[in-house]
Amino acid sequence: MKIALVDSGLGLLAAAAALRRLRPDVDLVLSSDPDGMPWGPRTSEDIAGRALDCARAAAAHAPHALVVACNTASTHGLALLRAELEPALPVIGTVPAVKPAAAAGGRVAIWATPATTGSAYQRGLIADFGGAAEITPVACPGLADAVERGDRDAIAAAVADAATRTPAGTSAIVLGCTHYELVRDEIRAAVADRATADLRLYGSADAVAAQALRRLDAAGLAPGGGTLTVLHTGRTSALGPAALRYPEGTLIASAVPAR
Repeated sequence: MKIALVDSGLGLLAAAAALRRLRPDVDLVLSSDPDGMPWGPRTSEDIAGRALDCARAAAAHAPHALVVACNTASTHGLALLRAELEPALPVIGTVPAVKPAAAAGGRVAIWATPATTGSAYQRGLIADFGGAAEITPVACPGLADAVERGDRDAIAAAVADAATRTPAGTSAIVLGCTHYELVRDEIRAAVADRATADLRLYGSADAVAAQALRRLDAAGLAPGGGTLTVLHTGRTSALGPAALRYPEGTLIASAVPAR
């Protein structure tokens, strides 16, 4: 079984690690775009085009499914990727976990990039799934870029800034950018004095990984060898030093390189 993941950068590590934990035998293809990131400031058409280029590069390695492990790419490019690749290659998108976070009510903060925070897409998610929860969008300028660089000082500063705009009494935080899942502990610590004791953080990696495996398990595919292929803007590469600063990157790096 082989699964490819697409993202602008290191945000795909969270879903890749979730897949590895659930199925250590799965072969992984990680296709990111360091030459073109960040994707957030680009036009919708440009984001979709770059995501499609990454998907095509991954598809050349014959995966059985492709995960768009990026909220921005899912918002702007999912329809384009599905139109070209399905049904031969199932494409699974990423959606911020607004619905499960809001289900219990209370105060919910959605941490996301500035572009996503102001988007019609996020407003639609809140309108459709917010229910009775009191939802506050919290833009996190610079956080995804800091995570991408593995810059701990910049991460701490961006997290602290977003924490000051997170309402007191917050009981749940939606991690609306896959990069943020790599710094869950830092986020939880930064909001400790503003959140309830039972604060819940909602990412998308575990749900996306489980969905991908459900779709493929039904096909009865043979186990893989636990290999890893890394593509940087279409070029065969390796995980960079920044990826290894996160437990998810360390877990993925232990895989056997694909031949």
